[in-house]
Amino acid sequence: MQPFVTLDAVAAALPIANIDTDKLVPGRFLKGVTRAGLGRILLHPLRFDADDRPRSDFVLNQSPWDRAGVLIALDNFGCGSSREHAPWALADFGIRCVIAPSFADIFRNNCLKNGILPLILPEADCLALMDLARDPAAALFSVSLPDQTVTAGGRVWSFDIGAADKVKLLEGKDEIDVALARMAEIERFEAGIGYAAPHLTP
Repeated sequence: MQPFVTLDAVAAALPIANIDTDKLVPGRFLKGVTRAGLGRILLHPLRFDADDRPRSDFVLNQSPWDRAGVLIALDNFGCGSSREHAPWALADFGIRCVIAPSFADIFRNNCLKNGILPLILPEADCLALMDLARDPAAALFSVSLPDQTVTAGGRVWSFDIGAADKVKLLEGKDEIDVALARMAEIERFEAGIGYAAPHLTP
């Protein structure tokens, strides 16, 4: 996956709580087997009307937020089903960081596996960042994972992230990459298990 180190991008405000994965990527669109093109259906029920025409009043259909790389929302972002298509759609749209007071656990883990930073800040800070994001002149945010800071409007906010999650994002490695890096240990273990428990080996 693509490493996440620093991100300088337009931020879009989405002042909605409990945005579930079906709102992020409606199930009726999940007929393909690739990630390509999922950005087109991101937040489809909010971005498009019943005739599939873009809603002019929705933030991601307006300039400069149609190029957003940061999304700011409210509590419990990514709740609902565990579909990994949700972070795939965010990434395909170009969003590499979502800021919210809380995330659904499975969605948060899926973000981390796909190079997206799920950044937790208190609701008051999220609301302050939304105010800045609504102003095109202040909507360019800078997110530094090494420093664990968000800079916007001349102010700096600090955030926490687990050490293991931080390293995976910085290095662009998911659990499979971490396991493959320890193949020598895995092969030694597999060789040894044949002696200790031969019934477990072919």
